[in-house]
Amino acid sequence: MPKKKTVGFSQVEVSATSIERDENGLISQPKVEYIFDEKGFVNWRKMVKLEHLVPNRQRTQETDASQLDDKDLLILLGGIKELAQIRGYSSIEYDVKTPSADYVVATCKIKWTPNFETEGKEVVFSAIADASPGNTHSFASDYLAAIAENRSFVRCVRNFLRINIVGQDELGAGSGSKQAQTNPTATPLSFDPKEHLKDLMIQRGISFDKLKAKLVKEAYEKADTFSSVKDIPNIKIFELIDRIQSTKKT
Repeated sequence: MPKKKTVGFSQVEVSATSIERDENGLISQPKVEYIFDEKGFVNWRKMVKLEHLVPNRQRTQETDASQLDDKDLLILLGGIKELAQIRGYSSIEYDVKTPSADYVVATCKIKWTPNFETEGKEVVFSAIADASPGNTHSFASDYLAAIAENRSFVRCVRNFLRINIVGQDELGAGSGSKQAQTNPTATPLSFDPKEHLKDLMIQRGISFDKLKAKLVKEAYEKADTFSSVKDIPNIKIFELIDRIQSTKKT
């Protein structure tokens, strides 16, 4: 009997069926029909089953997903999980942080199994996602950590597999969000981590020059080329926010 495993906000059945892979890292048992592109790589976008694709109602009124371009589609979480299982991975890790009371940032790190696309090497890939009352729908606003986890997982899988269809779990606030219910004319906005970092720096009396000097001293890549907070990658921004908040005020 299949076991249930919790991944982020959802439960998914994990089959007890044994999976066998060939020398290229592709599943040989049970049978999987792979689709390849003109360069000989797996076309992971084409591997997404139509049943896992739905129209993006924020972009189109068409109800038949088969008639839409990728830009007007959303991929369901079940489709992302299926692709991850087919591709193969040895571990999934989450790092969840809360820079503020109503803002959660999650980093998903997946260790992918070797295959011919990675020249037989194990590859670790990560992605970041966030969740706040301003970019979630209805009851999801009460489960920000789980939503952020799901979003980071979806983003990690589809970015690694070169899929440009947005995941349904990645959608921002719509008409059902708490923000929209409070102010129907408001434009839903995502939390901007760079602006949050700048606010923290002002509160703690940290100049950009001081921050840059610290990054250069720590030998952070290309730190000497930074001219403002906007030049710092988001993954480092989140770390800096956490570090500053963890430091006692003087």
